[in-house]
Amino acid sequence: MAIVTIAVVSDSFGRDLDACMRTVARHVETARAGGAQLLALPEAALGGYLRELTSDADPGPFGSAPLLDPDGPEIARLVDLAGDMVVCIGYSERAGHHRYNSAICVGGGEVLGRHRKVHLPLGETAAYDAGDQFRAFDTPIGRIGMLVCYDKAFPESARSLALAGAEIIVCLSAWPMSRTHPSDNLAEDRWRYRFDVYDEVRALENQVVWVSANQVGQFGSLTFVGNSKIVHANGNVLAFTGDNPGMAMARVDVEDALHVTRRSMNHLRDRRPEAYDIQCLLAGEPTIRQPFARVPKARTG
Repeated sequence: MAIVTIAVVSDSFGRDLDACMRTVARHVETARAGGAQLLALPEAALGGYLRELTSDADPGPFGSAPLLDPDGPEIARLVDLAGDMVVCIGYSERAGHHRYNSAICVGGGEVLGRHRKVHLPLGETAAYDAGDQFRAFDTPIGRIGMLVCYDKAFPESARSLALAGAEIIVCLSAWPMSRTHPSDNLAEDRWRYRFDVYDEVRALENQVVWVSANQVGQFGSLTFVGNSKIVHANGNVLAFTGDNPGMAMARVDVEDALHVTRRSMNHLRDRRPEAYDIQCLLAGEPTIRQPFARVPKARTG
């Protein structure tokens, strides 16, 4: 499938799982009505994010996020809601004695891929364990990789997925305003600036289609910056939600986007691993998957 209609959501999500599921169902139906084949919802959309970035120890229904079984009834319900659409969403995962800030991708009646947040910012280390890998996976709309929020601040995260053949990278976030010097204008906040720059740079440096879903509004002491977006492989923003809750959509010829951006200066092909410091090298040097190394199309006219 070459042309993919992508939808991305900015919204608020709290501790009430039933309310979260109703919000998710509403966005799924809106995306489906718009012809979307891929829908991305934010980090911690099932049960909410932390109320603050120092601790999340307050008890009760508005305290710690509910921990969900990765194969439990909530995920089964999500699979049913998604139907034949590919849906990526964030949640808090229970795995034995471990807790993870996780993302899951479902579609076609099954789980297609999973990711556990690898890079934990200050505050999350008290609430979650860190994941330890990045994996791309095949879906009906192409090969996808997922990141969660702070993961995107590290170039190695997205590059790992690009080297593993990801054509689309979906990053799910609960990215807040600056906690020390917030701006009176959300659009001018310095953490909002970083959020947007990372999205554009990661798309451009890896020459992939980038889908960034973020929470919006206030939860506990945090105010999320919103501005979910879809970014072309050339770094251009195709659609965005802005400061308010909403959905952005774009139709992208993924194969052509990667072909056009990589046909001359291919950032994956032109890497020089032998020249880099050993600490900069990713584990292994996997073969670049098609269509990344394909012969450029002949142009007529």
